[in-house]
Amino acid sequence: MKINWFPGHMHKALKDIENQLKKVDVCVYVLDARIPLSSLNPTLSKIAEGKPILFLINKIDLADEKRVKDLLTNFVGENKDFLLFNSTSFKSELVLAKIKKLAKAKIEKYLKKGVKPTIRVMVVGVPNSGKSSLVNNLCKKAKTITGNRAGVTKSGQWLNVGDGIEIYDTPGTLYPNIDDQEVAKKLAFVGSVRDEVLEFVSLAEELFALLQEKYSSLISKRYPNCQSVEDIAKLRKYVTNGGEIDLERASYSFVDDFRKGRIGKITLD
Repeated sequence: MKINWFPGHMHKALKDIENQLKKVDVCVYVLDARIPLSSLNPTLSKIAEGKPILFLINKIDLADEKRVKDLLTNFVGENKDFLLFNSTSFKSELVLAKIKKLAKAKIEKYLKKGVKPTIRVMVVGVPNSGKSSLVNNLCKKAKTITGNRAGVTKSGQWLNVGDGIEIYDTPGTLYPNIDDQEVAKKLAFVGSVRDEVLEFVSLAEELFALLQEKYSSLISKRYPNCQSVEDIAKLRKYVTNGGEIDLERASYSFVDDFRKGRIGKITLD
């Protein structure tokens, strides 16, 4: 199963991000805590190079926090900071304080002149990482369309958060020709690739094998005596109208269990 999803709006979005970045003081990079390294888009990282970056490691409520903390050295350094959070429930003051810290040089420069500056922030990330939920919560109201699937936001927009901060919300973007198919699979597992373009039974089987390797106790607890997606179908008595084992239904059910955190707290990187 070869995974590569790069629709036309993503190409336009990357061009737009590159153009808008000239106005930006701080980049907020939203990552999925279940795949914090795999949700780094190398094209976005290259475009944002040289800008202060705040890595917001989202969906921590679904992730293996101990594993995530082992990976945090990837998100520290000069002009870099991070925050573990959940974009649907967090204190906006924490995020805004981190942004202001990264923009400290500009703020101090303008305050010396007696002027309160406007800090312009760009929010980037792969599809379905939680960017729009973050922006809506920072704005204290729904300003962008959200959805638990890839490709909901199609174009960027500037929004006023208040307290001298403006945010540019961007569409979730992948990159053309993902060479590392292990990364591509992880992006598909968490819903960063549109489900309709995937061979879903194969995807579910790949995910089951990976979770059995990394989180066997969670698999055993959720699916007793199951060694495959077919076994899950039998366990849940999923059959087609013709009486055949319904592998497709079992596949969607299993992947949905993973995405909703029903199997347990998991990080795959």
